[in-house]
Amino acid sequence: MKIARIRLENGEIHYARPLDDKGSSMEILSGDPCQGVMLTGRIFSEFTILAPMVPAAILCIGLNYRKHAEEMNAKIPKFPVLFFKNPSALLDPGAFITIPRNLLSTQVDYEGELAIVIGKTCRNVTRQSALEHVLGYIVANDVSARDWQKDWGGSQWCRGKSFDTFAPMGPWLVTRDEIPDPNTLRITTRVNGETLQDSNTGDMIFDVPALIEFLSGDTTLEAGTIILTGTPSGVGMGRVPQRWLKEGDQVEVEIEKIGILTNTVL
Repeated sequence: MKIARIRLENGEIHYARPLDDKGSSMEILSGDPCQGVMLTGRIFSEFTILAPMVPAAILCIGLNYRKHAEEMNAKIPKFPVLFFKNPSALLDPGAFITIPRNLLSTQVDYEGELAIVIGKTCRNVTRQSALEHVLGYIVANDVSARDWQKDWGGSQWCRGKSFDTFAPMGPWLVTRDEIPDPNTLRITTRVNGETLQDSNTGDMIFDVPALIEFLSGDTTLEAGTIILTGTPSGVGMGRVPQRWLKEGDQVEVEIEKIGILTNTVL
């Protein structure tokens, strides 16, 4: 099932089921995705699509595609490279990615990614049971201010990754039953219609079960935790010449079987 989160014209926020591939109409769902939802028969065509989940936490993995590590001239990591995004960086589909202008950045980059949503609180999950703890999958964009990530962030990545609007997600969540193997999905990123990333989640160094096993080790992952699984090759920083996002750019991230996330840069 596809599960969206929408705001009606009266301000009410609901989970809903898209009734077509474009999400032009939605059926309201009762309940909570982590606990179970039910159809209500209430259908609306006037609404705003929001990010599918309000995350309990946003955990992110760096350098998790082989070809991306190669383009960055980085060694293949022995363990997943973990960093965090501030949950307040969450951005709705169709909303504006805002270039930082107070803490000025001139090197804002796109990173199309597969996001995992943890469906039930867990700890010390085995690889064999990892997917049982997944609620579903979302298209995400790990927007990154590379100058703050590399030079001005005190050797940590979180500053360059956590500016407001730097975690676009959507347009909906697709439950795990529709994606039995999340490591066989084509993932592409387009800027102004030009394809800049075109890969497959099979290029991950650490696949989805491995990431859940690692991240849950001696660590509680609350239901609603979102895990960004890394980006493939083709990022702006790795191109020659380098290509940074600028005002007016339209960024589309598409993942097979999930959907297309579209945001414009402001």
